[in-house]
Amino acid sequence: MNNYLHIITPAEGQSKELKSDFGLNNLGIVNLRTAYWNLPAEALYEEIVFRNEGKLTHQGPVVVNTGNHTARAANDKLIVRESDSAEHIWWGEYNRPYDNDKFEELFSRLQGFLQDRDLFIQDCFAGADPNYKLPVRIITEYAWHSLFARNMFILPESNEEYRRHVPQFTVISIPSFQAHPSIDGSPSKTFIALNFQQGLCIIGNTAYGGEIKKSIFSVLNYLLPLQNVMTMHCSANVGDDGDSALFFGLSGTGKTTLSADPNRKLIGDDEHGWSDEGVFNFEAGSYAKVIQLSSSAEPQIYACTRKFGTILENVVYDPVTRLIDLDDDSITENTRASYPLNFIANAIPEKRAGHPKNIILLTCDAQGVMPPIARLTPDQALYHFISGYTSKVAGTEIGLGQEPEITFSTCFGAPFMVHHPNFYANLLRNKIDRYEVKCWLLNTGWVGGPYGIGKRISIQYTRSMLSAALSGELDDVSFTKDPIFGFEVPDQCPGVPSDVLNPAAAWPSESEYKTRYRDLASRFIDNFRKFEDGTDPVIGKSGPTK
Repeated sequence: MNNYLHIITPAEGQSKELKSDFGLNNLGIVNLRTAYWNLPAEALYEEIVFRNEGKLTHQGPVVVNTGNHTARAANDKLIVRESDSAEHIWWGEYNRPYDNDKFEELFSRLQGFLQDRDLFIQDCFAGADPNYKLPVRIITEYAWHSLFARNMFILPESNEEYRRHVPQFTVISIPSFQAHPSIDGSPSKTFIALNFQQGLCIIGNTAYGGEIKKSIFSVLNYLLPLQNVMTMHCSANVGDDGDSALFFGLSGTGKTTLSADPNRKLIGDDEHGWSDEGVFNFEAGSYAKVIQLSSSAEPQIYACTRKFGTILENVVYDPVTRLIDLDDDSITENTRASYPLNFIANAIPEKRAGHPKNIILLTCDAQGVMPPIARLTPDQALYHFISGYTSKVAGTEIGLGQEPEITFSTCFGAPFMVHHPNFYANLLRNKIDRYEVKCWLLNTGWVGGPYGIGKRISIQYTRSMLSAALSGELDDVSFTKDPIFGFEVPDQCPGVPSDVLNPAAAWPSESEYKTRYRDLASRFIDNFRKFEDGTDPVIGKSGPTK
């Protein structure tokens, strides 16, 4: 909000109580009206309501609308090309090179734009492992973005820690500021521009909260692998015996839902590192997709949509009763909830655990041909990790329609991966081999036919299969080798009907099933060709045959 009338806002009197000695003038941000430093959730609520950025709903969540951008603008991510990082970056579709002079011009104009305005600052950390903790600063135009940062990142533990905070990387998110493509050389008016040399990311013309968290994820995906830490787009949980598990997957495949298991302790639901000491969460919060969330199937996440401190993005609510409607997708399919992980009763406060015993690669197969669960060899796991097959579901990225689209997102997170996929794959191979990790492919997509004909696999069946894999129950059953992909499919699983385990049996026509399955295999083969150079040939041979 540009407070032209200089109206005193609810938290203005406390705006400098937790100010860092390392001020904004170090970034050339000067002549602000007010800088609000490290406000707690309660004060940010007051500012959100005062500035009409959001509305309070039943039991305390705040609902916000992100405007035209209800998903990530993946095509507008830019990385400044400079000598220190250029040789490490996988330049291409998701890592578009940006001229340093253009970045400086854009940032200079942004600095001028911010004068006499209000800004909110949150000083925090990314990474729960103290050996790899990254000090970050999130500077935002909106109060609700400051609450988002407070939910998602790890907070300092004392006033003194706030005062001494010096960020290694800073994100500045200003939705009301636009790029001029003809001047700035950007693809559109929207931009997410990272400069690793300066430790700076600037975001404009989008209010979608996910851009803030994924920008920091991209930074960690660049920095930590250079320190032999595997960075992962995955969720993680751990059993009572210390048997941690990783769940790789894109949005909509079940990372958040499946990791929030009442019988296991939650490490985190989206971004993790794997060092020589074990697994650790990058974040302190969850950013869960909540469309059609069920109180019976996902009770823990559902409960978080009814708590003070939760931000609900683009969720429809009744302005009279203030009741939310999680089934209404009239704004977007990509409705989201941001909340602290401690809202989940069984979340581990330290956000760390030992080395995983199981890795689950999640896919949402809208073709209805992949088995619901399969056991993978390490080489097969790396093949599927590099491939990153799933079906994009509506709303997670700009431009998606209602029908799911086949996609191959390498490392199950191509938009956030900065190094070449083989770099991450080699790190993963070393850790799988060293710690003797079992690998599984878990399909949360359709059975009995493709999208529109078949039906989505029941979450109860998926949980039964997952539980059997993690507990070791599947170690003692017989398996059948898949004739096309070569992985092994269990012949039985407690609580799961045989026609679910064998997708061909659920199709009306077996010949149609085989045709569709072979077509999917061909897509895998075509996609993997772009990774053959520099990839161990054994991995390439671990994929499907036509």
